[in-house]
Amino acid sequence: MQAVVEVLASEGVSTAFGCPGAAILPLYQAMERHGGIEHLVVRHEEGATHMADGWARTTGNVGVAIGTSGPAGTNMITGLYTAQADSIPILCITGQAVSAKLHQEAFQAVDIVEIAKPVTKWAVQVKEAAQAPWIFREAFRIARSGRPGPVLIDLPLDVQKQEIEWDSSIDCPLPVPVVTPHRPRVERALDLLLAAERPMILAGGGVVLSEAAEQVREVAERLGVPVQVTLMGKGSFPEDHELFAGMAGIQTSQRWANAAFLEADLVLALGARFGDRHTGELDVYRGDRKFIHVDIEPTQLGRVFGPDLGIVSDVGEFLTALLDAVRNREVLADRGVWVKRIGQLRHELPRREDFETVPIKAPRVFHEINELFGEDAYFVTAIGLYQIWSGQFQHAHKPRHYQVCGQAGPLGWEIPAAIGVKKARPGAEVVGVVGDYSFQFLVEELAVAAQYDVPFVLIMLNNEYLGLIRQAERGYEMNYQVDIHYDQHGADNVKIMAAYGCTGTRVTEPGEIRSSIEWARKEAERTSRPVLVEIMIERTGNAAMGTSLANVVEFEGV
Repeated sequence: MQAVVEVLASEGVSTAFGCPGAAILPLYQAMERHGGIEHLVVRHEEGATHMADGWARTTGNVGVAIGTSGPAGTNMITGLYTAQADSIPILCITGQAVSAKLHQEAFQAVDIVEIAKPVTKWAVQVKEAAQAPWIFREAFRIARSGRPGPVLIDLPLDVQKQEIEWDSSIDCPLPVPVVTPHRPRVERALDLLLAAERPMILAGGGVVLSEAAEQVREVAERLGVPVQVTLMGKGSFPEDHELFAGMAGIQTSQRWANAAFLEADLVLALGARFGDRHTGELDVYRGDRKFIHVDIEPTQLGRVFGPDLGIVSDVGEFLTALLDAVRNREVLADRGVWVKRIGQLRHELPRREDFETVPIKAPRVFHEINELFGEDAYFVTAIGLYQIWSGQFQHAHKPRHYQVCGQAGPLGWEIPAAIGVKKARPGAEVVGVVGDYSFQFLVEELAVAAQYDVPFVLIMLNNEYLGLIRQAERGYEMNYQVDIHYDQHGADNVKIMAAYGCTGTRVTEPGEIRSSIEWARKEAERTSRPVLVEIMIERTGNAAMGTSLANVVEFEGV
């Protein structure tokens, strides 16, 4: 285990999140002796995975979560699934009963490797002690290679206790292969871009993962091509840029962005997987437009529909090659009419956010957030109406600064993810946007933030409902088992914060939002602990959504 800890440290792991148990104590003993990896004791192993997830999304490195045998590993499955769905590299380490007892239904002995295989890139049990450092090296290589993702290593207790020969002074990380594009396909992509009258770049999560935001901007400006982002790509292109064309989709989207997408005749999709909440009905989404799909994972190409041109490549490597092709041809593209049209749509098709009504309308909350926070703040948000409103109204300025569990959407993600983000960037301001229901799923992780002095602001949109499901039930003409209101306001979330040694305040008037958030920012800095701003919004407010880009229903006046 000393060799394992030395491998972790050399791979850039500075912080680990976990819960010790009897079957993983040799690893913890090695961590104590090493002393170079900070460890936070979590209150639930799922929380550990989401903390590692937030840490990984922020640093770009592999986040580490540790647990013992049995239920510790099964508790990690949701976090592994979340990381796999969003292409986030994390490593989960589990203890295991001794090898000789695995077939005897020993205490807390479960085949976690088989359980984890569907939600990991690699799940493996170390059966020989001498394999341990090499398996860990390979785990980091796999987590980082191609489409990033999670891995799990299971460590039987007897294997952990064995001694091996290992010299860390002559060891190093395994190389990660670089996936470069086939040049004729790059040239074909440029041909299609130049032939199009209304081309669009679609920046997905792959742009963030490959650190390619600047190259996207250079290509867009060089060719005069407007840029849209997916939910996972939010922050990868400046939203105040003339070429920013918003976010299309059937939930997290802008009216003007959907209109712009439907007018495009070619889409260059970069590291995007065409998720169903983005595309909606495929016949409308595809229309008569052509698609170029660039992705580092070959099996992503054609998974949802066959593109006109598929290119297997790291997004950054593709854009570098594309820029080289542009320079070689001395291309000068004039897209003035198309760019002007994008600006016209943005002006003509906004959504209102300046509501003064009581109860507070959700868009007003994001209006205040946009006014108060600068481009360097980090935001995390999970799943529900508040996430949809965030995608529709909240501005994001930089890559990795807007983090959302996009595909899996586990409730409770925000608090542990915010802890991971803050540990990755101790000097940055971190804000979690949370719903009243999601808040309660992993609320116990507030104790971790309090114990280790991890400050951040939580902004809660409280409608006292399972809001997204209540809205979905409208189609079934029911309102069944989604109301979580009781007594006056249900759970007293401010008192819950106090129970964990944290602070909070409740807001009922739109004019109180700004001053309350400003107070929370100062209070978080003063106390070095999380601070809650609970905003009571209208109970039955609906977010704009539909089944296709052409039929999104607007519930507010526009």
